[in-house]
Amino acid sequence: MPALAPTDFSARIVWLGRVTSETQRIRSEPNTEIALDWDGIPGDTHSGLNRPSCSRLLSQYARGTEIRNVRQLAIMSEEEVAEIAQEMGLESLQPEWLGASLVVSGLPDFSHLPPSSRLQLEDGGMLVVDMQNRPCQLPAREIAEDHPGEAKRFQAAAKGRRGVTAWVERPGVLRLGESLRLHVPDQRPWAGRAT
Repeated sequence: MPALAPTDFSARIVWLGRVTSETQRIRSEPNTEIALDWDGIPGDTHSGLNRPSCSRLLSQYARGTEIRNVRQLAIMSEEEVAEIAQEMGLESLQPEWLGASLVVSGLPDFSHLPPSSRLQLEDGGMLVVDMQNRPCQLPAREIAEDHPGEAKRFQAAAKGRRGVTAWVERPGVLRLGESLRLHVPDQRPWAGRAT
């Protein structure tokens, strides 16, 4: 019996970016096409099969412990980026300020996709959703260059809307305008979780 169920939901790729290793910032450089490999996005600061653990995993590891890299890509939804901007009092937010690898449109409640969901590229490549990406202050630093007064509102406005992190299960090519089909784990929600 298959463990993943294809859905009728798909997302359209509306923005692609790469965070280059030449900078200590998270500002992405826009792209129209990105060929993924097993490490993620070639040349991106988040690429690699392994990575050092960060502050998000201090309950599991000492900072800097080598772990598997399930944060190769940061994916956001166009709809949620617009909601963040509105809550911050801005007309818009540029994806490059947010360190996004990919911005998609058309999947409702995107930041809350079930972990281990898959996003299948048109050429058969596959991304695996790790989990929700929590807001941090790094995007606020980028936003502050253009909107210093509003940047401090980013973290609160982005809570529950920062998208997801993902890793490459099968390499493929991401192209602007192409679709990603959603596949979800074929299981009920965990009953032990308090609601």
